[in-house]
Amino acid sequence: MALEKLRSEPGYLFRRMQQIAVAVFSEECAQFDLTCLQYSALARIRERPGIDVTRLSEIMEFDRSTLGGVMERLELKGYVRRRATPEDKRIKLLEVTKQGRTLLDKIQPCVDRAQRRILDGLNSEDQKALLRLLMRLVERNADIGRTAPEQEKPQVIVPLRRDSGAATNARVRSRNLSR
Repeated sequence: MALEKLRSEPGYLFRRMQQIAVAVFSEECAQFDLTCLQYSALARIRERPGIDVTRLSEIMEFDRSTLGGVMERLELKGYVRRRATPEDKRIKLLEVTKQGRTLLDKIQPCVDRAQRRILDGLNSEDQKALLRLLMRLVERNADIGRTAPEQEKPQVIVPLRRDSGAATNARVRSRNLSR
């Protein structure tokens, strides 16, 4: 397959634009030491104070275990506070701290600038068309690629090659046995 053909396929273009979007966000927001995912989580928590990680992962369409690590980092930075519910101490409700709200206010102009940069090179009409088409694609494919509800995933024993120098068997968590 010719390189030009590969570079014109939607999968490649979406992946490349995602790389560009992350790089632009990182450049514009570098002074705040916050990743795109941390920013997104923080902004969603501010919109919904008292949300728990499970609900947040559903809203963000991101796996709960990854968001758990994000919450730990945001809490260590002093931007998020987790508190147990009176009914179930295992459930932690999230809220943005004063420091986190201040950060969100300061970073917003940089985020807005990053959003504009991502669409640079397109006139206003093309920007609106692109966003409309992307929203349509996301809506039509909304059930694809979502993280399945948290459940215990089966363990699979995978034999390793004897010449690898490793143990003969290793436990590997299956990502998705049904596919």
